[in-house]
Amino acid sequence: MRAVVQRVSHASVTIDGICKSAIDNGMLVLLGIEEPDTQEDIDWLCKKLIGLRIFDDENGVMNKSIQETNGEILVISQFTLMASYKKGNRPSYIRAAKPDIAIPLYNSFCKKLELSLGKPIGTGQFGADMKVELLNDGPVTICMDTKNKE
Repeated sequence: MRAVVQRVSHASVTIDGICKSAIDNGMLVLLGIEEPDTQEDIDWLCKKLIGLRIFDDENGVMNKSIQETNGEILVISQFTLMASYKKGNRPSYIRAAKPDIAIPLYNSFCKKLELSLGKPIGTGQFGADMKVELLNDGPVTICMDTKNKE
């Protein structure tokens, strides 16, 4: 699994002109899934995200987690994170999991993250043409890959 995590002042996802989810202060997580991903990847990534200290403390130092700031989370599925760009100029998405594998993993990830956070999270809609708006706070953007845990 790959995730691009952005600290945001606000973020939303719109599908067919209708706002599906919106959050205020928190994190936007763009999530890419590949076929070898498992529950172990979900558990590791959720634990990392919940504990990630990217929010400012009273001294303006990134020292607080999402839970400590009572922040919100928006998760958007994004198969393009699995792009291979080594040959030519047109990316290949062959590494991205097919929907029959990716959808259950995406749903499991969102459920686990919600349980870990202790409150509902916002989501997009798997496979939909989504319009994502955000105000990156910082900017703070972190790329994570469960295949690079060390």
